[in-house]
Amino acid sequence: MNGTITDVPGIKVGHYSDYKAFTGCTVVIAENGAIGGVDVRGSSPGTRETDLLHPTNLVDRIHAVLLTGGSAFGLDAAGGVMQYLEEKGIGFNTGTAKVPIVPAAVIYDLDVGDPGVRPDKKMGYMAARNSADCKVEQGSVGAGTGASVGKIRGINWATKSGIGSYSIELANGVIIGAISVVNALGDIYENGSIIAGCRDENGGFLNTYEYLKKNVPEEKPWGKNTTLSVVATNARLTKEQANKMAQVAHDGYSRVIKPVHTIYDGDCIFAMSTGNIEYDIMTLCEAAAEVVEKAIINAVKSADSIVGLPSYNELTKKG
Repeated sequence: MNGTITDVPGIKVGHYSDYKAFTGCTVVIAENGAIGGVDVRGSSPGTRETDLLHPTNLVDRIHAVLLTGGSAFGLDAAGGVMQYLEEKGIGFNTGTAKVPIVPAAVIYDLDVGDPGVRPDKKMGYMAARNSADCKVEQGSVGAGTGASVGKIRGINWATKSGIGSYSIELANGVIIGAISVVNALGDIYENGSIIAGCRDENGGFLNTYEYLKKNVPEEKPWGKNTTLSVVATNARLTKEQANKMAQVAHDGYSRVIKPVHTIYDGDCIFAMSTGNIEYDIMTLCEAAAEVVEKAIINAVKSADSIVGLPSYNELTKKG
């Protein structure tokens, strides 16, 4: 066990990071396919292939999930992931071709770096080529390169965030893990205290929810926020169960992000089942919420500062 989502058999993760433009993408690959599910809660999503994952639709196995920066422009990176998988002969067999199934979702990071540079097909291909089943690199990498949190007063008062992962082992050899890109409008909490979010003039945190109760936002953060996650397990799931696990995993968001699932966030969780171990679905869903919660905290604590955007570690040292 390395403590990240790649503990789940059959799961690989790859990043591509552009440290000049401060954007990037991350791919979670299941070369042998995985039963997939999804649950979108935010009102400003940027996604691809989410309808396919609904239980009423035909295809139930996916081959990768792409998490990317670049807002809706970043969905182009999914083409690179598809190219990589096609070259390896991986995909849904139509009889004429194998079509890799790659759902994707985006965060808005255009305010942080160069807004003219977004993840594209080449970056998606490189992220897939970088994929491995070793411990996942966390922090300001991949889709988390330009991530930030606490943006109710604009990017200048935000805190740098990133991407994080976490896993646990349950009974009977069942493993469940999550990876989360944290780019939320709200603040991030641990043990009831804010650890990252909108900063105030005194070097502390504003408390976004309390601010909203007493003030009209200085600027509307239209669709500039999103937290994205993938939850994977080697337990056997039906497509319906995978969707349920994605749904309950959002409880992890509500434990550490406040406010959460706002009309300005595009919060989305994908689920992947790679194995055949029978396991209690209720327990699995509760574990999904736990790994998502802790992946979010790891994303914040692992992030690096950039010019004008301090991280948890920098703020902690100052404190």
